[in-house]
Amino acid sequence: MKEIITNQTFDEERALYNIKEKEIINCSFAGPADGESVLKECKNFTVKECSFSLRYPIWHAKNFSLISSKMDKFTRAPLWYCSKGYLYKNNIEGVKCLRECADIEIKNCNIKSEEFGWRCKNIKISNSFFEAVYFLFESKNIEIDNIEMKGKYSFQYTKNLHINKSTLDTKDAFWHSKNVTVKDSVLNGEYLGWFSENLTLINCKISGTQPFCYCKNLKLINCTMENTDLAFEYSDVNAEIKGNILSVKNPKSGIIKADNIKTIIKENAAKHCDCKIIIND
Repeated sequence: MKEIITNQTFDEERALYNIKEKEIINCSFAGPADGESVLKECKNFTVKECSFSLRYPIWHAKNFSLISSKMDKFTRAPLWYCSKGYLYKNNIEGVKCLRECADIEIKNCNIKSEEFGWRCKNIKISNSFFEAVYFLFESKNIEIDNIEMKGKYSFQYTKNLHINKSTLDTKDAFWHSKNVTVKDSVLNGEYLGWFSENLTLINCKISGTQPFCYCKNLKLINCTMENTDLAFEYSDVNAEIKGNILSVKNPKSGIIKADNIKTIIKENAAKHCDCKIIIND
């Protein structure tokens, strides 16, 4: 049975350093000592209904839960080098949250954190809101279900990513990504998917200028594109598109089927382009 620490305030450097088998409830990590790394190198612990206002609060943690807690904007880099963690119903505002972490599950959280989730692996995220820049940069083995995400440059260099029933309001998303599948989702952005490899979108609504250029093995299945121009330049693409595409420019290879394409541009190509374009009857 875990020892319970409750209704206390901690503000010293490494206040609960290297604790094990503890449950921390309704505590505050803030104060004049302004100590860093309050829960560093801890194992097998639960933090519940606590508030944080100190830098680097949870580093090198293993087998932990963070539940119904708040980390304000002063909790810089709040979770780094952690593994086997469960985050549920938290509000997090500290920049650079989640760096080089593994086996983390995030549910019902509200997270506003620039540079969220860099170089992580084996991450599950559901029913959450994110506002971030370079969201999940260079991370791999990620499962996402029912999130709302706002911010630029998301999912760059990600590998083995699955997204379901989500709304992504982003820019330059999925650049240099590999093995990504997005289903039943909304993607609002500019320059989506450039330089990606094995990017598949199924039943998605896509908007924004110059999407899907320089892609390898790009697949769009039963998708809708709105206000999309200069699409598919130099991409290897197989696409089935409902509705209207404003313009397609020099797709490299494959087949594009669409209800309507206002302008098809095949000129001044720097590469050999023989993609077949079919307008549905």
